[in-house]
Amino acid sequence: MSDIVPAASLIPADAPFPKAAKVALGMPQLRANLAHATGTIRAKRAKVAGELDDWERLRDTASAVKADVQRRLPELAVEFEQNATAAGATVHWARDAKEANEIAARIVREAGAEEVVKVKSMATQEIELNEHFEAEGLKAFETDLAELIVQLAEDKPSHILVPAIHYNRTQIRDIFEQRMGDAPVGLTDDPAALAEAARLHLRRRLLSSTVAVSGANFAVAETGSLVVVESEGNGRMCLTMPRTLVSIVGVEKLLPSFSDLEVFMQLLPRSSTGERMNPYTSVWTGVREGDGPQDVHVILLDNGRTGVLADEVGRQALSCIRCSACLNVCPVYERTGGHAYGHVYPGPIGAILAPQLEPGKHDDLPYASSLCGACYEVCPVKINIPEVLVHLRQQGPHQAAEKAAMGAAEAVMARPRLWRTALKAARLGSMPWRRKGFVRRMPWPVSKWTVSRDLPVPPKESFRDWWKERDR
Repeated sequence: MSDIVPAASLIPADAPFPKAAKVALGMPQLRANLAHATGTIRAKRAKVAGELDDWERLRDTASAVKADVQRRLPELAVEFEQNATAAGATVHWARDAKEANEIAARIVREAGAEEVVKVKSMATQEIELNEHFEAEGLKAFETDLAELIVQLAEDKPSHILVPAIHYNRTQIRDIFEQRMGDAPVGLTDDPAALAEAARLHLRRRLLSSTVAVSGANFAVAETGSLVVVESEGNGRMCLTMPRTLVSIVGVEKLLPSFSDLEVFMQLLPRSSTGERMNPYTSVWTGVREGDGPQDVHVILLDNGRTGVLADEVGRQALSCIRCSACLNVCPVYERTGGHAYGHVYPGPIGAILAPQLEPGKHDDLPYASSLCGACYEVCPVKINIPEVLVHLRQQGPHQAAEKAAMGAAEAVMARPRLWRTALKAARLGSMPWRRKGFVRRMPWPVSKWTVSRDLPVPPKESFRDWWKERDR
């Protein structure tokens, strides 16, 4: 049995992506786990998506719906509040993480509880709700299996959909045996045995908790309804058994009408887990006497989203439905994992969302991409991630240096004689590296390029010289 070392702790705190990625690249077990898991999910998604003749039309429709939401977001948010309130829910507005956390903690205290059970939620991770609860003397218990693994390991999620993707089943067995407290004696790493141990551990919490916290995959303005999709059933128990339910929902999760769900319920399961239909889909609207939670709260969260909305190119990131398909095809994510990104939203979507949600931070993430476009090809709502990456790069801290470099290149290329002289100088200057075919290290400022890329050696003969020689 090995000691538990949280993967996130191995990545330097607040390290820029290049440094964090370098550490991750030196972790062979992490890379093996990621390659196996993303490859499996990627293959399943491709198979089930290919079964639908109208897959591209569904993507177009979903993209159009999300664009409409962004155009009418204030109107739809008010409509949702009115309809949810009419159905018996209490709707709160939170400008940022601080307000959302304070509202949630107050509701838990007013319910007379000190512990809550949680449905998997990216929004609560974004605002660090669990950490806030702990500081306030409250305790949150994750009920999603992968989130439970991460919580027991005192680690951080590394994937949007599969938070424990960086662990293999033997490592999970060790986590359960050392941290669960009530793990069966002689627990094996058989997936069924691990799932059963988690089920028994969680069941006691689920049966005794009076308050639950969730997020939502979708919020329907027309009816004031919330929707959660999941694969395990633990979320369903959280959403139906406690008396008080608190749902923290990013405003971008709004949909105009209930009929819009038809499109997204075909796209989301296939894009996320490679399933034709999601095993558990929970929909609730306010309060129904004698059925489910009787004290229902919805916290509509901004936390930088209206700032993103103001950028006509960058706002595409708000269309994300958190399927994680882009992570599973990204060659950068597959090799570095999610912790290297330094944000709750990793991978390609994180590279365009994190810098916009927190302006001035994560400015290096738009460069964490080869711009291969695989993320755009699989995105179920057609977010043009490469376009946004380039757009954000143009606004980043390196913009002045890049403009100066491109300006110098333009000045040289516009003068044929100067350009020929520059080519000759480059060929002569690259002589020491000609055998290797590429340059790994160059002096500053070119070192900024070669620190993470190989610089091809200029050819021995330019095209102009070759053509001149050919004509003789």
